[in-house]
Amino acid sequence: MKSLVVRLDSFGDVLLAGPAVRAVAAHSTHVTLLCGPRGEPAAQLLPGVDEVMVWESPWEGFDPPTVQEADVDGLVRRLRDAAFDTALVLTSFHQSPLPTALLLRLAGVPRIGADSVDHPGRLLDVRHRRLPGRHEAEAALDTAAAMGFLPHPGDDGRLRVLPPPDTIALTGNGPYVVLHPGATAPARAWSPERCAEAVELLADAGHRVVVTGGPDEAGLTRKVSGDTAVDLGGRTSPRTLAGVLRTADAVVCGNTGPAHLAAAVGTPVVSLFSPVVPAERWAPYGVPSVLLGDQNAPCADTRALHCPVPGHPCLDEVTAHDVVAAVQKLMGETA
Repeated sequence: MKSLVVRLDSFGDVLLAGPAVRAVAAHSTHVTLLCGPRGEPAAQLLPGVDEVMVWESPWEGFDPPTVQEADVDGLVRRLRDAAFDTALVLTSFHQSPLPTALLLRLAGVPRIGADSVDHPGRLLDVRHRRLPGRHEAEAALDTAAAMGFLPHPGDDGRLRVLPPPDTIALTGNGPYVVLHPGATAPARAWSPERCAEAVELLADAGHRVVVTGGPDEAGLTRKVSGDTAVDLGGRTSPRTLAGVLRTADAVVCGNTGPAHLAAAVGTPVVSLFSPVVPAERWAPYGVPSVLLGDQNAPCADTRALHCPVPGHPCLDEVTAHDVVAAVQKLMGETA
């Protein structure tokens, strides 16, 4: 059976789809993952994916293309030519799968399933309804199971990526803690000043610190690292970042892709979690973690990209001492 899994949004979202992708792969001869450009690097890391198809949809992302720019007709042709037997459409709790399902119908995919609050008409063959309180990774697995894609009996359902490379040449010898200061949405980021304080206090507590960040975050990581931490800002691909996170004692970061990548390589996470989305759905999954941040702040459940509350109190009231204590707690639990 030739199967398609669709997850059109970000890096972390695609990582959270991983257990469901493996469940589909357990019953398929070939699995294609259709994702957006922001999710492609994560898709390339997932076990069970035979092929990655990239398409930027006009209903996902911070700056989506117009319908004309998205070349919807071109995507429908690609899907029709691929001749899939079945398609699983995965979305977050606040997204509708129906625009995607319509394109799959136009492409002639004979069996389509998704989690849908909205009435699907004839767009879905399997309409799943999410159980309350489920984490995004669990909800995706539930939807796969509703289509008959049960996980392999030996699969524990945790996040997973393909084996990353050795990164000792980047990190240097000896144990270390990773601090990742950036986030795609500013509302989810701890302030650079707080991050820099945490680097100093972690070092004072005897930890070697490695600071990570993307190519556009080199200025941020330089500021946060100071003269204390190893600065890897702009020096890691997603695959090498997985290697850096895998051998860390703990990872300190916001609710952003690297938190889920850390979980996928089995590393404990100190999660500086802004409640703009619910932690029960988006917290690091399947690994020891400590959640910091006021989950009852006025910004809760707003899905805001920029903090709507002056002073960003949900995160900036978290201190560097709180982070050091959380790291020590995790290391004590996993020693």
